[in-house]
Amino acid sequence: MTQQPHDEQTASSPEELREQVEETRQSLGKTVEALAGTDVKAVAQEKAAVVRQQAAVKAGELKAKATEVAHHVQDKLPDPVKDKAAHTAEQARARTAQVGHLLQEKAPEPLRQKAAQGARAAWDNRTLLLAAGVGAALVWLAGRRGKE
Repeated sequence: MTQQPHDEQTASSPEELREQVEETRQSLGKTVEALAGTDVKAVAQEKAAVVRQQAAVKAGELKAKATEVAHHVQDKLPDPVKDKAAHTAEQARARTAQVGHLLQEKAPEPLRQKAAQGARAAWDNRTLLLAAGVGAALVWLAGRRGKE
């Protein structure tokens, strides 16, 4: 085996060697005490809190950007497309209400809970869903114009 060179000088006498060993022990003891005093769980929780905060900030930024894009896209849409989208949205709401009533009458409780959870998620992300719908409408219109 090859030994790695080290920065410390080699002891020239047994007494120097003892002093070096004692210094190393003291240094190692201080390091162990410092590590033992560290609450690893608290440090991990603190780091997790920082990461959660950063994620919340980023989510807020993304939501604001999605809202901005949705408004920008809505401003660019021609009125007939807006009218058609509003009509389609109203039809979707009416159909959703019908399905909801049917679901309440016929579905077992676990399925009703999952459906309610999905509806809440859709409502919470309505701006993003609206932006996606408008984007899909634009893609569809662009495709139709390309065929004409």
